Amino acid sequence: MTYLFTSESVSEGHPDKIADQISDSILDAMLAQDPSSRVACETMVTTGLAVIAGEITTKAYVEIPDIVRETIDKIGYNKEDYYFAAHSCGVQVALHSQSPDIAQGVNVGEGVDKDQGAGDQGMMFGYATKETPSYMPMALAFSHGLVKRLAEIRKTQPELIGYLRPDAKAQVTIEYNEDNTPKRVHTIVVSTQHDEFPNKSNDDALAQIAEDVKKHVIPAVIPNALIDENTIFHINPTGKFVIGGPHGDAGLTGRKIIVDTYGGKGAHGGGAFSGKDPSKVDRSAAYASRHIAKNLVAAGIADECLVQVAYAIGVSTPVSLNVQTYGTAKVDKTDAEISNIVNEIFDMRPKAIVDRLGLTNPIFTPTAAYGHMGQEPYTKEVELEIRNIEEKDGKKITTTSIEKKEVEFFTWEKLDYVDKIKSAFGL
Repeated sequence: MTYLFTSESVSEGHPDKIADQISDSILDAMLAQDPSSRVACETMVTTGLAVIAGEITTKAYVEIPDIVRETIDKIGYNKEDYYFAAHSCGVQVALHSQSPDIAQGVNVGEGVDKDQGAGDQGMMFGYATKETPSYMPMALAFSHGLVKRLAEIRKTQPELIGYLRPDAKAQVTIEYNEDNTPKRVHTIVVSTQHDEFPNKSNDDALAQIAEDVKKHVIPAVIPNALIDENTIFHINPTGKFVIGGPHGDAGLTGRKIIVDTYGGKGAHGGGAFSGKDPSKVDRSAAYASRHIAKNLVAAGIADECLVQVAYAIGVSTPVSLNVQTYGTAKVDKTDAEISNIVNEIFDMRPKAIVDRLGLTNPIFTPTAAYGHMGQEPYTKEVELEIRNIEEKDGKKITTTSIEKKEVEFFTWEKLDYVDKIKSAFGL
């Protein structure tokens, strides 16, 4: 008997995603100057206001209001009609330094085992499936694609649909066969914020939106072979959607953790990512777990894989690492035996994860929309601001220089351990 599974995504203009992007933009600005920055930056956005709070310890100097406004403008909130605009919204900053009680367990040489300890206790999960080229669940991959396509049209192809505003959501339901393989797209839901239609009735406006989304958005993302005459479409099902963004609903950092990960497939440990430096294993270990799961599936160890790792605060060695293959293992080993081999291949101490994945680089802002997992890895040149403080004649003199560096983004999506895994499993 077939069954249904649904995942959702939200656009970069959704209030919660605005908050995530602001938090990660601040993090990146600090890492660009001080790679050892300790950052736990939370953002709240509402009508005409962005509030920044949290704990930060850094040698960097960042004009936070400027970073906030640049991020908001890049997303597309630059009109007073939105009641939240980059050039006019208020920015309140309430940041203080990290607790020394926490820092002593995280700083190298001060933890229980004199290595960089985990920034908190907790469990993190990584998941992968072979049902899409990105090794992501199909429903979530399509949902991300739909909202990403809306943003692409709004920013670069307004001649296709000229009335789009930044806020949007999408949801896709996949019908699965009894053997857990995708059969067809059962339902597509798209809700997009839009300008007023002064010369059209509400019914005519909604009909126009539905027509445009079906013509310019859905075909660019979802293969026609997966859509049939029974596929259900809900385009702006509540009707008019002019008031949106932070004016329609307040946004908070870390409130879209399922959108950020696997759309409800696999599992989630509960920790958010954005605004956190990589000493926080909520973020770094979740990335490392995805890296393991994706490489295991790509290596042919299993068709589907869930990796769990757990930590104690201040302790570097994980308290546990577990691999689950849901009965899809292609090797003659139990999940426990697979877990033991994985534990030998991958060093999951926080410092080792940071070094392996290059997580002290300013690479996090692109993760804050359209998923932290499943995006293509790439290399890009970034500018690092080097600050030197010297004392001369009893005065501290600060000089800065700009250094350009090629940096890898989404390193946890690389399939760079496939050969090692095959060798370890005798494949």
